[in-house]
Amino acid sequence: MTRSLDRLIRPRSIAVFGGKEARRVIEQCDKMGFTGEIWPVHPKQDEILGRRCYRSVAELPRAPDASFVGVNRQLTIEIIRELSARGAGGAICYASGFREAVSELADGNDLQEALVAAAGDMPIVGPNCYGFINALDGALLWPDQHGMQRVDKGVAVLTQSSNIACNISMQMRGLPLAYIMTAGNQAQTGLSELAIAALEDPRVTAVGLHIEGFDSIEALQRLAARARELKKPVVTLKVGKSEQAQLATVSHTASLAGNDTVSGALLERLGIGRVDTLPELLETLKLLHLHPPLKSLDISSMSCSGGEASLMADAGVKRKTVFRALKDEQRQPLRESLGEMVTIANPLDYHTFVWGNLEKQTTAFTAMMKGDYALNLIVLDFPRQDRCDAADWNTTCEAVIASAKTTGAVAGIVASLGENMPEDTALSLMAAGVVAFSGIDEALAAAEISAGIGAAWAKPAPEPLLSAAASEGEIITISESDAKAELAKFGLVVPMGKVALTTTEAANAAETLGFPVVLKGLGVAHKTEAGAVKLNLADRQSVLDAADAMKGVASGYLVEKMIEKPVAEIIVGALRDPVAGLVLTIGAGGILVELLEDSAILTLPTTPEAITEAISGLKIRKLLDGYRGGPKGDIQALQTAVAAVASYVAANAAKLEELDINPIMVLPQGSGTVAADALIRRRK
Repeated sequence: MTRSLDRLIRPRSIAVFGGKEARRVIEQCDKMGFTGEIWPVHPKQDEILGRRCYRSVAELPRAPDASFVGVNRQLTIEIIRELSARGAGGAICYASGFREAVSELADGNDLQEALVAAAGDMPIVGPNCYGFINALDGALLWPDQHGMQRVDKGVAVLTQSSNIACNISMQMRGLPLAYIMTAGNQAQTGLSELAIAALEDPRVTAVGLHIEGFDSIEALQRLAARARELKKPVVTLKVGKSEQAQLATVSHTASLAGNDTVSGALLERLGIGRVDTLPELLETLKLLHLHPPLKSLDISSMSCSGGEASLMADAGVKRKTVFRALKDEQRQPLRESLGEMVTIANPLDYHTFVWGNLEKQTTAFTAMMKGDYALNLIVLDFPRQDRCDAADWNTTCEAVIASAKTTGAVAGIVASLGENMPEDTALSLMAAGVVAFSGIDEALAAAEISAGIGAAWAKPAPEPLLSAAASEGEIITISESDAKAELAKFGLVVPMGKVALTTTEAANAAETLGFPVVLKGLGVAHKTEAGAVKLNLADRQSVLDAADAMKGVASGYLVEKMIEKPVAEIIVGALRDPVAGLVLTIGAGGILVELLEDSAILTLPTTPEAITEAISGLKIRKLLDGYRGGPKGDIQALQTAVAAVASYVAANAAKLEELDINPIMVLPQGSGTVAADALIRRRK
């Protein structure tokens, strides 16, 4: 059920329950100029900070929009029940000792369930939660210091960690923070629901999430859809790993598709950006606060030092961003403004010939920004304000601002060292529409993530994910022959083969199929390691000898026609992620699975375009394209094979636990593909 959080996060009246923490909430609201009513509730005191104290929820003038409940866990449940019955707008549950303390307190789970039941339809955030800061309205349900100030518009940052929320509030990077929100245990209201509520505020420009695990895949999909509708980007710092799937690692697929990799694929599908560090989160939010998602990965860079130009170029090597070559029409105005000594390139070192010259710098920056780059960066580390004169640096800022206004281009000034971007300078640049970046790596990360969101939004909205829920029943592994038969019905090409129970039947089957053949032992998970696979058997006696050698490990035999030498071997598999549901893995197969660690994840249902993109991103694609004069692989047939597997998975979503096809033999162009091996594990 979706609950409205409007009254809670944008309150006109606040009730506070408890001692020193409740007092601090009042202090913080007063410091930020909250103009609504604040009602302290305390059993003994008559007034707190000049405000009358009430003895209970029943005594309050009316149902409060928001409440901060800073009492012990048992009393918290009682107060929440009374607030819900009174029709309050919502509450922050500060107390700990609930589900997060199950190992120490046996009743933690029971208490958390009791808390949720007491809340009923009233939204609660927490428990074990600091609350939130609304810097737009000066409303703080926050029992501690923070570094925020009132803003007219800005970004919202949400986290499960109250301490990280405190740290972010202290940032001095020029990022306008509209909301800081914490979610604690997410007993009832998760981060995604809070994020949607923040997005709905017209004064919020973008949302950043710091999360350890997804609270609800359905809520995350709703958040992504609403962000796309409102054109307000969401960026996530996803840390830790979700709970591992409850299955044995029987296949290569299970070892390839780590949960963190699945999380990345899920976020990419939904058009939610993903960063690796807190600084990247804040710098990306700066860019998205001022500008819509970038239209491409093309960026330009200018600096007055060859060393800085090299730093920028080297940082770009590990990013998807592209320092696209200059257009011909840019070269002449750059040459005229910068002189003959400057090498006209991108990244561009403009030396110091125009240092301090507003007119020439403006001309040069304008010429660069006319190159239709998605983002234009100027590297500029500012001097210490307490010891130096920054007049010439300020001139460069003026030139960048003027050039951006003239061209309408997206521009940013980047301090290569984060501490060399003074907060006052950052604030003034941001106010002028120029992104004040702290750090080269962070600036390029922001550009890449912003462009990624733009690319995702340019595509049709994704279909809802296949359900993560699985049916009940014992997990069984079906035979390879049965697995191939099922997959063949969905269009996957498999070798001609026959099942045999005895060595003689195996030899007879081989003669019927025609030599050479492959002999496999049935009922063996890792056939190669167990010696249960023999290739290129050229006559009857070879089959008899091979079958006799497998007697100790095999329950029967599968005899198949030998496949011609492939251009490449590909693994295609599926497994059930506890959050994302069934996902598909594509990668380098055969003996290269673990050696190359070359794979891509496709969340389901997928599309032909997504399959093509996944295959194109593999390292083994070089083999498929005809490496060093070798034959090209049948990539179109491979795409068809992957689509067939995806269709099978979708049709068997309720029962399927794991699927592993390793390898799919990709034959020369025009010759198709053949699935040489297949493993399926599913519920009875």
